Amino acid sequence: MKTHPRARSGFTFVEVFAAMIFLAILVPAIVEGLSIANKASETAERGAIAGELAENKMNDALVEQTWQTAPNTSGDFGTDWPGYRWEMSQQTWDQDNVNTVTELNVEVYFPVQGKEHSFVLTTLVSGTTTTQGQGAL
Repeated sequence: MKTHPRARSGFTFVEVFAAMIFLAILVPAIVEGLSIANKASETAERGAIAGELAENKMNDALVEQTWQTAPNTSGDFGTDWPGYRWEMSQQTWDQDNVNTVTELNVEVYFPVQGKEHSFVLTTLVSGTTTTQGQGAL
C-alpha cells in the first residue's frame, strides 16, 4: 500500500491576488453607496423639518395677517434651528377675472453637506378664504 504525503492546505498566490482585486473594486462601490444613502437620509430629514418650519411660518403669517403688511420678507429661525432660513413672497394670482386672489409662498432653505436645498409651501389667500397646497422638495 502506498501512503500519500500529506496535502498542503492554504491559498495560492493567484487566489489571494484575485480576492484582493475583488475587494479593491467592491469596497469603493460600497463606500460610495453608503455616502449616497447618508446624503439622501439627511436631505429627507432636513426637508421634513423645513416643511414643518414653512407650515408654521405660513400659519403665523395667515393668523397674524402679517402677509398683508409685509409682503416680501425673510429671516432665519434663530438658534433653535441654525442653518435654516426663510423667504416669504406674494404675487397676484388671477386665474379668473372675477376674484383677485393672492399667491403666498414661504420658501425654507437648509444646508445638506455643503449644498443648499429648499422647501416651498404655497397657499392662495383672498379677503375671506384660504386654500392651501404644498410644494415639494
